[in-house]
Amino acid sequence: MIEYVSGILSSKKLTLAVVDVQGLGYRLFIPTSTFDRLPTVGERVRLYTHQYVREDVLHLYGFLTLPERTIFVLMIGVSGVGPRLALAALSTMTPAEIQQAVLDGDSARLVIIPGVGRKTADRLVVELRDRVGSLDVVASSTVSPSGTREARADALAALEVLGLKKSVARRRIDKVLRAHPELGGADEIIRHALRES
Repeated sequence: MIEYVSGILSSKKLTLAVVDVQGLGYRLFIPTSTFDRLPTVGERVRLYTHQYVREDVLHLYGFLTLPERTIFVLMIGVSGVGPRLALAALSTMTPAEIQQAVLDGDSARLVIIPGVGRKTADRLVVELRDRVGSLDVVASSTVSPSGTREARADALAALEVLGLKKSVARRRIDKVLRAHPELGGADEIIRHALRES
């Protein structure tokens, strides 16, 4: 298994990047979220990878961040979801948005992904809910529009100490911050989160 590819960006297209590693060119399929943040051709780049092997298919997929790769791998593990659909998901939503939609059971948000109908969205929610709950994708890739990253992290830690599962605590914090954007301190977030059910 190839963990990552590090070298010179030889070429890039919307869904494809070629990385030159000491004269060997690796062709990687990428989501547009990765394309948008690639350096200019000729500069160094490092992409986390996933090797996809099926009967007559051997493809390498590349991602700038580990959360992108993690969500991709989880999604292609869902029946009826292949790499093309998983790339479309990451091109449409951030890993944090996908995780939150799954945790909230919000199939309607997932339907905005090209190629995802209601049944597929429901299947993603059912099959991924337990698996994405323990990921730190939301906490590591987003900052609440209100308050600081530190306040959010402190509130999450405190709620865990108080006996809430991490996924439940995270859901409550997100719900509180959406409903009360004026909150800034961890203590206020914690108080409101404890009232949520």
